[in-house]
Amino acid sequence: MKIKKEKTAKTSLAYTAKNGYEKISPATRKHSDQINRLYMDFLAKGKTEREAHDEAIALLEAAGFKNMAANEKSGARLRPGDKVYRSCEGKTLMAVTIGKRPLADGMHIVGGHTDAPRIDIKQNPLYENSGLALLDTHYYGGIKKYQWVTIPLALHGVFVKPDGKKVKVCIGENPADPVFCITDLLPHLGADQGKKTLSEGIEGENLDAIVGSAPVAEKDRKEKFKYNVLKLLHERYGVKEEDFLSAELELVPANPPREAGLDRSMVLGYGQDDRVCAYTALKALLDVPGTPEYTSVVLLCDKEEIGSVGSTGMAANFFENSAAELLNLTTDKYSELTLKRAMANSWMLSADVNALFDPLYPAVSEKKNTAVMNHGVCVTKYCGSRGKSGSSDASAEFIAHIRRIFDRGGVTWQTGELGKVDQGGGGTIAYLMARYGMKVIDCGVGLLSMHAPMELAGKLDIYMAYKGYLAFLKDGRK
Repeated sequence: MKIKKEKTAKTSLAYTAKNGYEKISPATRKHSDQINRLYMDFLAKGKTEREAHDEAIALLEAAGFKNMAANEKSGARLRPGDKVYRSCEGKTLMAVTIGKRPLADGMHIVGGHTDAPRIDIKQNPLYENSGLALLDTHYYGGIKKYQWVTIPLALHGVFVKPDGKKVKVCIGENPADPVFCITDLLPHLGADQGKKTLSEGIEGENLDAIVGSAPVAEKDRKEKFKYNVLKLLHERYGVKEEDFLSAELELVPANPPREAGLDRSMVLGYGQDDRVCAYTALKALLDVPGTPEYTSVVLLCDKEEIGSVGSTGMAANFFENSAAELLNLTTDKYSELTLKRAMANSWMLSADVNALFDPLYPAVSEKKNTAVMNHGVCVTKYCGSRGKSGSSDASAEFIAHIRRIFDRGGVTWQTGELGKVDQGGGGTIAYLMARYGMKVIDCGVGLLSMHAPMELAGKLDIYMAYKGYLAFLKDGRK
């Protein structure tokens, strides 16, 4: 009798990251295209943090999520499987599916942000000069100012009247709408400007947008060009100049997101930092099947681009207060000690973007430790700058947990860092959550042209972010 020799699989000791398209099935690619179409629709509708917040709530309510404020008012208990959300000033949002385990055992949290670099309108902005009406501005977040001149801009935001009435503004997105622009010098007259550095060539106080050039037809009217703009705004929105004092208005690129490349393998659009992670996290929560083992939480926060400050930023107590409300509605005996245990026992993916290797600018990256397009969602152990300053630096033990969850979930993923050592750096909300003792790591989509008016992402990376967040939210800890 012959004894058959068992075939043993050859295992390589070496690790090589691969392009995700090398192992993706036709069915998975079809699902990826579907997720990316939904994402592009969200990106087009949510060009400001307020709009992204409102669009997220529309998606949540369509999926059966209820406003947690009703429970807080009535005291009605939350039970495993219940789906709720909690809003902060119409900008920051927490969405939750209550898990089987008590909150004290911890939560699985995915947290991104929906604010993006832009041009804000000042509180007393409208003026005229030399037959032109202009809006005075102040840029928001880290931008290269020269990228924002001569491109079509749309005006988004809200006027809030003294009686509390909100008037939403959106001009420049409809093809029939006018757009706005910030001018630049012609090259013929730009000799002195050309001698300046890129950061000095366009000054912040010169980022004023032209909004009109026709005077009102009134002989005795002063500042006719400015007044004509006020008249048009009043006709369309019922506002007057004084209403700018209590307004939040933003200039953003008027272009819609588009598929990029002849193979349509990429997405080009404004605000992908960090709405690409915000949407994929939200979609993952909507798609968590049944009741998860641990309470699943998605945070979509504001003010990350300027340091997570203010009442709607993650440096504020919104999440801690919301977790306290959750605990109060899911346990018979609330205590601060139980809340602290819930926070410390939680796991979190800080869902923010990273920089992709750019072959046109290879000198700023160390290639073997930089994310590459379509190699999957990027896991970043540490951000910060110089000697890891400002970084939470995730532990090896937690990274091992994430490896297991992603590998078990069939997630294509890679690791990355933000440029060479001493080249620069950056940060996310990770360190703000790590202070509670919870396990946190950065995990998001890699981008080219980050913080530019139009950013570029790979569709496969977007899909794998969704798939990774879904695996994390629904997975246990075995």
